[in-house]
Amino acid sequence: MPGWKAGLAAVAALLILGGVVLLARSRAGPPARCAPGMVPLGPRCCGEGQRLEAGRCAGAPGRCAAPLTPTPAGCAAPSATVPIGAGTLRLGPSDWEAQGVVGAAREVFVPAFSLDAFEVTEQRYAACVAAGECPPLPLRGELGVPIAGVTLDEAARYCAFAGGSLPTRDQLAFAAAGPSGRRYPWGDTGAVCRRVAFGLKAGPCGWGATGPELAGSHPDGAAAHAGGRLFDLAGNVAEWATPDLPGDTISGIHGGSWADGAAAALRTWNRRLVPVSTRAPDIGFRCAYPP
Repeated sequence: MPGWKAGLAAVAALLILGGVVLLARSRAGPPARCAPGMVPLGPRCCGEGQRLEAGRCAGAPGRCAAPLTPTPAGCAAPSATVPIGAGTLRLGPSDWEAQGVVGAAREVFVPAFSLDAFEVTEQRYAACVAAGECPPLPLRGELGVPIAGVTLDEAARYCAFAGGSLPTRDQLAFAAAGPSGRRYPWGDTGAVCRRVAFGLKAGPCGWGATGPELAGSHPDGAAAHAGGRLFDLAGNVAEWATPDLPGDTISGIHGGSWADGAAAALRTWNRRLVPVSTRAPDIGFRCAYPP
């Protein structure tokens, strides 16, 4: 083979090899952190066309992740509830041990109920304040982010205004786990950044976050039920449940939050006990309703 042909063959081989290496690296890399329709800006996932200002997604988005709707003020979740049929919530010894608690397997029948498809947002809470039924709270200024920094009593007052009540611990766990007892709302594996807003304060999904993501902006992590999908039952904001006994000064928050860095906090049976007066930037809620 003439020298110039050998040289061309060598160059072609190097180009092919380089292409294979680049393809392998792209496939080996982590999946996109934000859902289609959203773009990563710092620790946030904002709508396409938005910009990040002081930790907020600002400007009118051209596109948002389904099922969010673009509005001049940002991406907004619809007001929707999901009916959940009656069933049995099953927790095994390994589930308890994951929380550092030793206990026997537990089964409890959960009657049918309905649950907010999305965490209660600042937009929805502001309507309760305007009606004089909820106390005003400091807001982040994004209509689509979950209301946070709310005590159990303030959350309960909003749910009463909306015609419901705070869910029980069993309702939240059953909504997330389903009759099959899923480890995470979406299934038994795959606690990755694309599915859930967690690890945004100090990794592994982001750094420097000071609050939650837009409610519903991680649709790949939704819990599927026959009546529809429930969003952010893991991550974003941890959610209040009613105390185990009336008058208790301690209650559980469920599902982990944007500030948690470990996947164990996202498990469907996970809860953390805190005083009912707790006001924290990673605690919010959703409401339950009669079937």
